[in-house]
Amino acid sequence: MYQYRVHTLDSAPEKSTLALQGLKQAVGLIPNLAATMAESPTLINGFVGAFGNFHGGSFSGPQKQVLLLTNAVANTCAWAVAFHSTMALKEGVDADDVVAIRERRLPKDAKCAALSSFTRALIDKRGHMDEQDVSAFTGVGFGRDQVLEVIAGLAVSVMANYAGNITNPVLDKPFEAQYWKA
Repeated sequence: MYQYRVHTLDSAPEKSTLALQGLKQAVGLIPNLAATMAESPTLINGFVGAFGNFHGGSFSGPQKQVLLLTNAVANTCAWAVAFHSTMALKEGVDADDVVAIRERRLPKDAKCAALSSFTRALIDKRGHMDEQDVSAFTGVGFGRDQVLEVIAGLAVSVMANYAGNITNPVLDKPFEAQYWKA
């Protein structure tokens, strides 16, 4: 299989450097996955724009990580599972809930469980949700607008998870403690 380069600011295509600089500022480093995504300025710029948009949305930090971790597990992207497990713990998601999501179970927190269940169903059903799916999600206090916001989170995940599955980047040191295998 083709080996993708883990780009630096110096080696990345010129049209990818601004996106990498933004990620470095936001995350504190250029994650190896993003560094491989930089091979395509179209992908990295689309990802960084969608990432910023999603992170400016209405979900709390822990809720965003529950959603993104659930998606990473559903898409079996080992790099993203390790990254989002690390970030979820940093955001204060209960360690048992992180383990549950990694094991394809629901978190014990009711809102986190509804969010995890809804985003997983969205993937499994390819967006063909029924009123029962939506009602289970909104029934714990999420708004109908957040039903659509979950799609924005899924879009961010698809870009990163699929790229991670193709480029297979080395797991960065800060995320090694959360190594995961499907």
